Amino acid sequence: MYQKKKERLYISELLEDPAVTYPSYYLLSLSMAKNEILHTSLIALHSFDFTYYEIPKNHEDIFAMLHSGMFPIYKEKYLVGYFGNKMMYLESNGWKGMPSTEDIFKMENWLVC
Repeated sequence: MYQKKKERLYISELLEDPAVTYPSYYLLSLSMAKNEILHTSLIALHSFDFTYYEIPKNHEDIFAMLHSGMFPIYKEKYLVGYFGNKMMYLESNGWKGMPSTEDIFKMENWLVC
């Protein structure tokens, strides 16, 4: 089966002096590596500039953001996306399936814009 080419998106390409330097890059598909909304979310996450983010009032705020193609932030540590009817979080090696734990249901763990 054909494996899609992945590209490293380095945080240093997005921010000159990030507040959070780990991970230093993300392994993404070519289309995701060029996604401006993802870039903006990564800049907010790595600069700790959550000016445009707030704690959601309910789960509908989170899903509205996911369905619009934006990326809510989980625990001020991960960007979350919604692909193929699955919630996924972004790690250095790419998107991973998000486990359904008790913490996922606590609104104070989420930031939406």
